[in-house]
Amino acid sequence: MSFLLITTLLMACNPAFDTGWSIDQVPDDPIPEPVLVDAKAPLYWTVYEYCFEAEHAHQNTNMPKNIWEANIEWVEKNLLPYGYNMIVTDGFMSMHSDLSVNSQGYMTHYGVYSLKELVALCNAHNLQLGIYDNPLWLHASLQVNPVIDGTNIHVSSLIYDPSIDHVLHPEESAAENEWFTWIVPSHPGAKEYIDGFFKYYASIGVHYIRMDFMSVFEDGTGHGTKNPARGYGREEYALALQYIQESAARYGVFTSIVMPHCYEHAELEARYCNMMRTEADVFCGHWAAFSGLENEYFDVYGDATYYRHRGDVGGSWPQCNNVFDGFVHFSDKAGRGKVIMDGDFTRLTTLSSDDEARSVISLQLVAGGPVACADQFNSANIDHYLPFYQNDELLALNRDGFVGQPLSRDLNSPDSQIWYGQMSDGDWIVALFNREPLEQQRSFGFLGHLPLAEYKVRDLWEHQDMGSASSVSALIPSHGCKVYRLTVNK
Repeated sequence: MSFLLITTLLMACNPAFDTGWSIDQVPDDPIPEPVLVDAKAPLYWTVYEYCFEAEHAHQNTNMPKNIWEANIEWVEKNLLPYGYNMIVTDGFMSMHSDLSVNSQGYMTHYGVYSLKELVALCNAHNLQLGIYDNPLWLHASLQVNPVIDGTNIHVSSLIYDPSIDHVLHPEESAAENEWFTWIVPSHPGAKEYIDGFFKYYASIGVHYIRMDFMSVFEDGTGHGTKNPARGYGREEYALALQYIQESAARYGVFTSIVMPHCYEHAELEARYCNMMRTEADVFCGHWAAFSGLENEYFDVYGDATYYRHRGDVGGSWPQCNNVFDGFVHFSDKAGRGKVIMDGDFTRLTTLSSDDEARSVISLQLVAGGPVACADQFNSANIDHYLPFYQNDELLALNRDGFVGQPLSRDLNSPDSQIWYGQMSDGDWIVALFNREPLEQQRSFGFLGHLPLAEYKVRDLWEHQDMGSASSVSALIPSHGCKVYRLTVNK
């Protein structure tokens, strides 16, 4: 999310409204087992690269209509045939003004388009639209102050009231770091407001919502500044996720949570969300964003030294600073019918080799994650890197809902670079990765890990049958990988 354009989401002053409620007065109703929208990891294209590059060039981040259309046409021609069926917005473009919300205060415009226009444009190219927004962000004008549908409660009563709300950082400096006008889930009407959010998006044809800055809501940290925001606490955060899950399931909306602290090893996120981010933002991409560098840092366009801390796990957002570490660390939470690990956006044209491109695509599909293409129709060398997005034999894992596991969750063990799992038709997938600066031997013996001692082996990048074997072994080049599909001998 662009820090420079956060102000497009901000609201007016925050007067206190006496609702007479506090969180300890909310009835402790039994919490049923969540029912999540049944969906595999999405394959989609995102506006991220355009916006990120424009911001770093100090240019307008609102994508012009001709660029929108060129990118959408490129996705339809080159990615849609392989299963990438959605365009997803992000936080850099203008998302709010008093003239671009509906009567309930829900967002109606994004950049140069109304959302209905953007849905129609995507649909005309056989694509869906996913939206970057958050049901906890109050877009509505407090001066207009609409009444929440189905209630007699005004939206103004949903915001922080120091006379009844207990936040982690009540001091005045925390209020200055409230980049968003958050609703407080325990306030009367909040559940209905959240429900109306998902009902509204479903009604205009949006069934994917990407919800950001959840760490800032939970405890006021994670936004990159020294001073915290208010932080509404873990109970409010849990209640928010419960309401989000219930309403999203009701209207068939897939929920993607971004910047979660994942405290208690993602106990809440894994329980209530379809998909959760497991590591820091991709930023300018490169191998560092995927695996960390051997010297552990990468310079983000000269603006700052951003540490990828390979092999380390922190206690809060982001617990992991690169995709590989995040996927390994949270792999025990993933599986068929469980939360999907989100490795953020993919920028293949920032990589240095074909081996790196194969690894970036392979791990995301082997781990059961999404592939979110941020490369554009005019990205440098896109014609060279496009085929890596189009490996249909690997994309079969996504169609199957496949989710693999590493041999070890120890980030510093070579076994964490060996992944395997079973397809729904009984075949097995084995992937050997090499995160190191020099070539490495990787091996996986079938006996002891798989039901049978011998299988027919097919290389999914070389598209070649390798004959029958009792193991796979290869000398993997630096930053490279091998992915095999194992079939029972008949």
